[in-house]
Amino acid sequence: MPPTPGKLNPQLNLADMRSLFAGLTCILIAVGIQMVHSASLSSDSGHSETTFLGKHLSYLAVAACCAWVASRIPPIWLYKYARTILILYVLLLIAVLIPGIGSRINGAQRWFRLGSLSMQPSEFGRLVLPITAAVILTDIRRRKDLFSIRSLPTTLLPVLITLPLVAAEPDLGATVFLGIGYATALFLGGWPLRYFAAAIALVVPIAMSMLILKPYQMQRITGFVAAWKDLSQAPWQIKQSLMSLGSGGLQGVGIGNGWQKLSYLPEANTDFVFAVIGEELGLAGTLTICFVWCALFLTGRAALKHLRRDSFEWIFGSTLLMQIVIQALANIAVVTAMVPPKGVPHPFISYGGTNLLVNIVSVGFIIGMSRCQTADSNSLPLQSSASTSRPHAA
Repeated sequence: MPPTPGKLNPQLNLADMRSLFAGLTCILIAVGIQMVHSASLSSDSGHSETTFLGKHLSYLAVAACCAWVASRIPPIWLYKYARTILILYVLLLIAVLIPGIGSRINGAQRWFRLGSLSMQPSEFGRLVLPITAAVILTDIRRRKDLFSIRSLPTTLLPVLITLPLVAAEPDLGATVFLGIGYATALFLGGWPLRYFAAAIALVVPIAMSMLILKPYQMQRITGFVAAWKDLSQAPWQIKQSLMSLGSGGLQGVGIGNGWQKLSYLPEANTDFVFAVIGEELGLAGTLTICFVWCALFLTGRAALKHLRRDSFEWIFGSTLLMQIVIQALANIAVVTAMVPPKGVPHPFISYGGTNLLVNIVSVGFIIGMSRCQTADSNSLPLQSSASTSRPHAA
């Protein structure tokens, strides 16, 4: 039966949202290709900008293939093998800490290296932990535990195992980000707010003690504060980043014509690529990127809106979407000196690697989740509650 005139066909609307979501992702990826090429120009004659561009395109090709596979994986398969995936992830985190297996660079042992290729296993936690959290939440509801105290050990065990291993690399930034991603999944899944309050009360003292034990982290904070009082006293990264953004003006100096990337701006093609955009494309370019991110978030939500708020698919897909957007916001905040400096790549735009792979695969999973229908056999609904609001939030 044809749709009633004046009303949108729900299936057509969802297909349009998925296409628009994928299209906006492709726009950011295209901007990333151009900016990686431009930002890789360096006064160092030992490197060619095409070297970085060629590797970036190779990473993109692999990531696109993995994303296509991810978009075809049935949610029931993820649900069934979630614990196996978590165990494999823990084994990777342990292996990277073993001397001779993991590579140690600048005092941190975070990577597996094979020739010119490297992989950072902690990044895969941004896929593994949301899957694990969504499975745990669905299991709790199916048992009708209603988030009792008995469910706390099972709920917190994945982060109690994985986060200390990531912190031991050491990588405090990744530890915090993985914790935020897991907490996001719990929040979207309706974990009671009283448990969040208790967790914050425990985590804050631990975080403060870690800052005391790491003086260089305190220097980042003091340097960040100094940047707002006197720019000349700011750390080099913040100073050069703000100079890049300011020198671009409204319309920028043109793609490829920026000067700060010529060995002045650190990590110009990775963590601070947004500053290069500000210099070469100006305020108009940076605001356009922000607009694309807002549109991507809204279309991603629209593509998942037909799913039940207590379903595995919605919790998992929405968590991945939130993680990508939070990372983009964090990168922009670092580049604009809104938060203390920390290495945070800009999703889809920064030079490729494990982070690029994980973000593009996340898009594949989101599209795959959006294809599901809560009523079909592949859906993983929770208890048959008519309410889609956050249950037991107080």
